[in-house]
Amino acid sequence: MTGWGRATARGPGPGRRQSGLPQAGAVLLLAVVLGVSGCSSARGGPAPPPLPAPNVVASSVAPGAPGAPGSGLEKSVPARVQIPSIGVDSTLMGLGLQADRSLQVPPTGFPAGWYTGAPTPGELGPAILAGHVDWAGHPGVFYELRNLEPGAEVTVSRLDGSAAVFRVRQVEQYPKDAFPTEAVYGNLDRAGLRLITCGGSFDRRARSYNDNIVAFADLVGVHPV
Repeated sequence: MTGWGRATARGPGPGRRQSGLPQAGAVLLLAVVLGVSGCSSARGGPAPPPLPAPNVVASSVAPGAPGAPGSGLEKSVPARVQIPSIGVDSTLMGLGLQADRSLQVPPTGFPAGWYTGAPTPGELGPAILAGHVDWAGHPGVFYELRNLEPGAEVTVSRLDGSAAVFRVRQVEQYPKDAFPTEAVYGNLDRAGLRLITCGGSFDRRARSYNDNIVAFADLVGVHPV
């Protein structure tokens, strides 16, 4: 199966179809092919129950303050993603690159994963979360990603005790042979988040979905976990 387009390995520095990204002062990024093994499998068991939601209250961030949308947060490993509008509540595992420089994928339908070669969620640049749409006949962690609406909030809890809050700007469906590599993995002058899964029709012969679903979101606030 083919997977989630192409990725970029991070360099030394920091709705609907997206057109152009700011490139002023952007750090050059090393492109690597992302030949991910698909978004569905005959293996694996039923999805585990969702984790209980933490008792937190989101707070806005003043422009220019640490963690403000325009400044980004310090690096911190993400531990959990929550998208209340589509029922997502999942821990996160790290996803690196395999020997052929393709992106690793979660071994089952849960949990979602974060690409360790990109900025961590909340840092300047495009953070990447990826997950299966289904697994062994059961919905995967990002099964409802196709139904995510612009304006929805995505919260990523981080190991430094902060929770980065993102607002969805657009959700797109792309043929895998026309994956928008630069729009998804290219450098940004702000803290962004991309959520990726498979979608469209399923090619049983190739054992792969024909499209990718990508949600684009921007950092809008931070609060303690």
